[in-house]
Amino acid sequence: MTRSRRQIILDTDPGGDDIFALLWLLSLVQQGVADLVAITTTTGNVAAQRTFTNASQILRLMDKSTIAIARGVNNLSHPTEDASHIHGNDGMGNLSTTLPAPTHDFETAPSSDDLIIAHLTAAPGEITLVAIGPLTNLAAVEVKHPGILQQAKEVVIMGGAFYCSGNVTAQAEFNIWFNPEAATTVFSSRTDMVVLPLDVTTRLQFTPEMSASLLRAHPPTPIAQFLAQLCDFMVSTALSYRETRGVPAFLVHDAAAVAYLVYPEVFTFRRGEVLIETQGQWTRGQTLLSDRPAGKTNPNAWVALQVDTELFFTHFLADLQHLIERC
Repeated sequence: MTRSRRQIILDTDPGGDDIFALLWLLSLVQQGVADLVAITTTTGNVAAQRTFTNASQILRLMDKSTIAIARGVNNLSHPTEDASHIHGNDGMGNLSTTLPAPTHDFETAPSSDDLIIAHLTAAPGEITLVAIGPLTNLAAVEVKHPGILQQAKEVVIMGGAFYCSGNVTAQAEFNIWFNPEAATTVFSSRTDMVVLPLDVTTRLQFTPEMSASLLRAHPPTPIAQFLAQLCDFMVSTALSYRETRGVPAFLVHDAAAVAYLVYPEVFTFRRGEVLIETQGQWTRGQTLLSDRPAGKTNPNAWVALQVDTELFFTHFLADLQHLIERC
């Protein structure tokens, strides 16, 4: 029996871990198990034009510039604080000048909400939306065309923190905190969101030894060298901000969403209703999942709470090696 490949739109704010996630997804495309229909970029780790440019540079590096990229929806209420202190001023470890110039034009690119709506309308039930940045674009889609997110085959989100600390405040994870009103709109749009929160992603520590194994296994191609340099930068900031408890490593948060697409057995999920705090002075962006011993009458998500890290990295490294071998 021939199985169809997942048709994916990646909504992203590259971002070091976003780039690792994108490269993993491109490996799956290369292996014929997924199709990357388009990339929609959003403000988040760095500004909208920068995330757009980063995506374009990575696609050109991988000789995939024919993949469409859309520009982020304007969000006048987003915080002035971004995550450039973690990802570098350019969002990619200050390595953008070492990569080929972008081939996509920000000024003439379609808006992310319009592109997503067009694809969901043209192919209802076929497109998987994978959101690994703030949910501004997806919320704009739902506001502009109410009910349209139900036309996606699946919506997969990297975001939230349920039984662990946040990574931008005591309670909140960055992607949800950046635009909690957008998150509320998205989580209200359907009843089967797939959520990969900090509860699992903080266990995904990518080490310099893993990076070195990719370089040892193959000649030092431009992509392998870029990955090694990006890893070194991300490890340095992770150590500076004590994200890995002193372990030389960085957290590949966004790669969890890609892992779910083809290796769902890596995770254990809990069904429940995800709620977003939008009003709290100290808890804005907090994600909630009820544990009360009562019937759950309004579940809207499957939330990953456990991950097999050994199996995750077995797949991650093997697929990155496959990508490097064929560059």
